[in-house]
Amino acid sequence: MTGVLAIVNPAAGGGRCGALAPRALDRLRADGVALDRVETRGPGDASRLAREAYAAGVRWFIAVGGDGTGFEIVNGLLPAALDASPEERPCLGFLPLGTGNSFLRDFGSGDALHAATALRERRRKPCDVVRLAHADGELFFINLLSVGFVANVAACANRRFKRLGPAGYGLGVLVETASLALRPWHMQLDGSEWHEPVLFASFCNSRFTGGKMMMAPFADSSDGQLDVIVASRMGRMQLLRAFPRIFSGTHVHMPTIACSRARSVQIDADEAMDLMIDGEVVRQTPRRLDVLGGAIDVCV
Repeated sequence: MTGVLAIVNPAAGGGRCGALAPRALDRLRADGVALDRVETRGPGDASRLAREAYAAGVRWFIAVGGDGTGFEIVNGLLPAALDASPEERPCLGFLPLGTGNSFLRDFGSGDALHAATALRERRRKPCDVVRLAHADGELFFINLLSVGFVANVAACANRRFKRLGPAGYGLGVLVETASLALRPWHMQLDGSEWHEPVLFASFCNSRFTGGKMMMAPFADSSDGQLDVIVASRMGRMQLLRAFPRIFSGTHVHMPTIACSRARSVQIDADEAMDLMIDGEVVRQTPRRLDVLGGAIDVCV
């Protein structure tokens, strides 16, 4: 394997990534993975570095950090890679040394050892990418997008409890439950209308979020569809009792949870809102989601 670029976010995992990355990359080199290493210095750097490297001919990338590092790299590779032939399609591998590391759990333990083995063995498979069209442009993701309560929790955890890692998400749940509210919501799933208020909606390309929470237990990142998980009317105590069920995926069997699938979602939103996308929180006005089948490969 040649021409591999490892993009390292040293701040991921509260600085844990910066401390662990050199040794992890040295082990890959010792196992025959010829790679170059670059480090990010702030938000957007991973996207810029991936974009420049792809334009220069690099086709293998390693996201060294958390889900947010992978999210930035995907947004550096697309949309340029959309018209690539199978031979030129970029492949994204992972060294999960950040906080969430949700995406890899679809394919195994999600730990660094599993990821390193996949890189050494050059295991790659096509992966769908989801394009979000919003009021100011577009973004791309491979994990999930959530609005409402889930996004509010992620925003709270990122802003107030990020240093606590996955435990910070649980604290965010408690804080946001205190101000629980339904959001008016209108969308079309492959043309089918949805007009009911929602507590949250998650549009999932893969199964996990927030580390070990199985938001969409039946999602498949290569089936060309989003799994859409919508929670409607639910009180505070009901929500707190239901929250543990997300770790096993059994929340989808609750009567207040609706599950469906779609290749495209039209969203009628008239104001900006917090969106949780692959572990990152952005504030935007969403317009449309489209699944781009097999747009990149992932090394898993």
